[in-house]
Amino acid sequence: MAMKKFINDPANLTSELLEGYTMAYSNKVKLVSDKLVCRVNEKSKDKVAIVTLGGAGHEPALEGFVGEGMLDVSAVGDIFAAPGPPKVFEALKMMDRPAGVLFVVLNHAGDVMSANMAMKMAEKEGLNVKMILTHEDIAPGIDTPDEDKRGLVGCVPLYKIAGAAAEAGASLDEVYRVAEKFNNNMATLAVALKTATHPSTGESIFDLADDEMEIGMGQHGEAGTGKSKIMTADETAEIMLTQLVKAVGAKSGDKVFAMINGAGATTLMEQFIVFRHVKKSLAEKGIEVARAHVGEVLTVQEMGGFQMFLAKMDDELIKLWDAPCDTAFLTIR
Repeated sequence: MAMKKFINDPANLTSELLEGYTMAYSNKVKLVSDKLVCRVNEKSKDKVAIVTLGGAGHEPALEGFVGEGMLDVSAVGDIFAAPGPPKVFEALKMMDRPAGVLFVVLNHAGDVMSANMAMKMAEKEGLNVKMILTHEDIAPGIDTPDEDKRGLVGCVPLYKIAGAAAEAGASLDEVYRVAEKFNNNMATLAVALKTATHPSTGESIFDLADDEMEIGMGQHGEAGTGKSKIMTADETAEIMLTQLVKAVGAKSGDKVFAMINGAGATTLMEQFIVFRHVKKSLAEKGIEVARAHVGEVLTVQEMGGFQMFLAKMDDELIKLWDAPCDTAFLTIR
């Protein structure tokens, strides 16, 4: 698959996209020390800061959710690559405060390695940081140990839940508690229809025939549960939803948050058709979609496909989701 992208020198991809992003939303975010995207309106030091890290190339995630009520800082790595430990530690030290820092990390080998090394540096400096690892991808199997499950789009609503608690003045222990409650009650499953190209190399990141799809595909082209012939929207949605409902233990009378996250080349038309089936199927099971979101949140360049996300909710989590936030790609008033 030939790459067709509007870029300049591939060596400057990350710096140019971050400069352009922070220029476009200069009332919400600023670029500090090359690859730290920070809030313009800084949170007071008596409130917990929320920090994350991750590679570029998945826009709007993760830096698109820096702002009031969500992230304070996103440490950005190069395309599909984690930032190095010194840059991550710089973000943690920048946010050092009496209230403490919640550090949200997606379970990918490079991210976890950088995060663990940065945490050792933070501990040596005496920083008050708690780390939480998202691991909601059920492609390896519902009963797979958490350490073997990838972190996918679930990090973004978790930023919202934790950010709302922090903005309300909750302690670090309380912010961690609600974030971990959400973390332990969420699940994601992805499906891919066509590959993306890596913008630094122009190479396809995986291979799928024109008549194939793969459920369980990772956000960097990691293998899923196996290739199959393309199915209809309803057929695909039902296969995925059945597994997600089981994973979160949702039953009749429960409330859930449901999200369809476009991978980059899947139209909103397709995403809404998939969500239509999700809502109707859950209603038939007696499960209420209390809150929902459809659109591109965490993408994989021009990959065709989507991630389906489900989280079991209670009144506390719904209230935190509904709390105000103001970021470039999610605003709730």
